[in-house]
Amino acid sequence: MVDTVLQFEGDRNHFYRIVRSIKNRFGSTNELGIYEMLETGLRPVADPSKILISARDEDSSGIAISANLEGNRPLMIETQALVSRAAYGTPQRSATGFDLRRMSMLLAVLEKKCGFKVGLEDVFLNITGGIKIEDPASDLAVLSAIVSSREDLAISSKVCFAGEVGLSGEVRPVQKIAVRIMEAEKLGFEKIYLSDYNDFSIIKPTTKIKIFKAKKIEEVFRDLFS
Repeated sequence: MVDTVLQFEGDRNHFYRIVRSIKNRFGSTNELGIYEMLETGLRPVADPSKILISARDEDSSGIAISANLEGNRPLMIETQALVSRAAYGTPQRSATGFDLRRMSMLLAVLEKKCGFKVGLEDVFLNITGGIKIEDPASDLAVLSAIVSSREDLAISSKVCFAGEVGLSGEVRPVQKIAVRIMEAEKLGFEKIYLSDYNDFSIIKPTTKIKIFKAKKIEEVFRDLFS
């Protein structure tokens, strides 16, 4: 019996808070707001993509940037992964800001289709900023960060990803790639990895960012780490 239901999300260890519209009788539920918690109260964040990417002087392994779409708002979100040999026999799996069951599925795809033996290794995943992501387009960035950490090979900070990964290892298309590409280009990214099955006819010819089209995740890893 209500017109609007809003969900207030956040991590007490971070400054940022998210307001999601779960129900809206008179408008869209595909919108969200990102706010910064200050001493004077909440302040809206005008450009959330900038605060969700850590500042770093040099490229580090285990970090990948995904071009996400939360509601109708494009966000560049940093994914951090740490892979190490299990020290206590039973491998640990931990994910902050990402669905743990989906991470387990992606790890199974990685081992089955690409030959990376992660069954005996600890895998820790963290989405920076203390937010939770639901966009499946982050799959490709998650897997790239995991492989980067496992092989201790850095991914360029000028590279980003937007692709869902299927059980057979295919890179599936995601919606609104033009919006994602525009956001990545605006923030200075030079290359984006996308599914070859996307419709690229809607991309503006003036787009300067380099687009790598992949059908399988093996193609992405070969281009990234070879």
